[in-house]
Amino acid sequence: LSGIVASTALMVAMAVMVASFRQSVDDWLVAVLPSDLYLHLEGAEAGGLDPQAQARLAAVPGLAHVQFQRVISVRIDPARPAVAVMAQGGAASVPLLAETDAPTPPGTTRALISEPLAWLYGWRQGEVHELVIGGVPRRLFVAGTWRDYAQQWGAIILPLDDYRRFTGDATATEAAFDLKPGADARTVQDALQQALPAAVQGQAQFGRPAEMRRVALTIFDRSFAVTYALEAIAIIIGLIGVATSFSAQVLARMREFGMLRHVGVPRRQILQMLGLEGAGLGLIGALSGLSLGLVMALVLVRVVNPQSFHWTMDLALPWPLLAGLVAALVACAGGTAVVAGRRALGKRALLAVRADW
Repeated sequence: LSGIVASTALMVAMAVMVASFRQSVDDWLVAVLPSDLYLHLEGAEAGGLDPQAQARLAAVPGLAHVQFQRVISVRIDPARPAVAVMAQGGAASVPLLAETDAPTPPGTTRALISEPLAWLYGWRQGEVHELVIGGVPRRLFVAGTWRDYAQQWGAIILPLDDYRRFTGDATATEAAFDLKPGADARTVQDALQQALPAAVQGQAQFGRPAEMRRVALTIFDRSFAVTYALEAIAIIIGLIGVATSFSAQVLARMREFGMLRHVGVPRRQILQMLGLEGAGLGLIGALSGLSLGLVMALVLVRVVNPQSFHWTMDLALPWPLLAGLVAALVACAGGTAVVAGRRALGKRALLAVRADW
C-alpha cells in the first residue's frame, strides 16, 4: 500500500505541475500573439529597420495595422544578466497580473515590468525606479506587472515614443502585422520579405501565431518527456511492491486457500477473491496517493516553481488523466494480485493442510 501511495502521489504531483505549466504557457502564447503575422530580426539589437524601411513595410498591400517594436538590453545590476527593454507602439498585448490606475507622476515614464523582474529586483507597481536608457538615468513609474515566460531575467515595456525621445533611435527590430479581411498570409509575408532592405533580409524571421504556438508546445512536451518516463517508472515500482506483498500474503495464507479448496471452493473463485482484494488495495492506495499528490502539486505550483524560476502559473487539474491513472492502478493491482496467486493455488495449497488432518 505504501508503494502505491508513494508512486501515485509522485505521478499526480508531477502530472498536475506539468499540466498547469503547459496550460499557462498556452494561455500566455494566446495573449501575447494577438496579431496575424510577426517579424523578428535576429541579432539586430545594434541596428534594425530605419523609418524608411518601416514605411515600406506599412505600405504593403493587405495590411490593416502594423505595430513596431524596438528591443534593447539594459543592466540594472552589474552582477546579474541584462534585462530586455521592449519599446512598443500602441497598447501592450501582455497578460497583466496587476495594474494600478494611479496617474503617472510628473517627470516619469509609465512602464510595465515582467513577473521575473519583480521577483529578482523587488520592483512593485506604483513605485518609481531609475534605469539608464540612452546613457541617462530615466525615472520609470511601474504601472503594472505582466506574466512572461520568455525573458527569465526580466523585461520592461516602455512606450515607443518615449524610448525614441530618450535615445533618438527611430529603428525597430520587431513588428506585428494585422491583415485585412480576406488577405492571404503567405502572399503578404512574401511581399513583406521583398520590401525588407537587402541588408536585413537574411536576419528576418516571420512567424504566424498558430505555427509559433505549435512549435513552442512541441518543445515543451519534448522537454518534459523525461518527467513522463520518471512517472511511469514510479508506477512500475509501486506495482512491483503490490506483486511482492501479495506473493508474501498468498504464501502465508496457503492453508486458508487449501481448506477452501477442500470444502469445494473452485480455484477460479479464490482468484476472483484475490483480484478483488488487490483492486480494493489499489483503490485505497490510488485515492490516498491522489490526495497526497494534489497537496504536493499545490506546493510545487504555488511555492517551489516561483522560487526557482521567478514566475507563477495557474493551477490546472487534468481530471481525465488522473481518473485514468486511478482506474489503471486499480486494474493493475487486481491483475497483479491474481498473477501472484495463480502459482500458489495448485497442488501445494491442497497439501498445505495435511498437518491438520
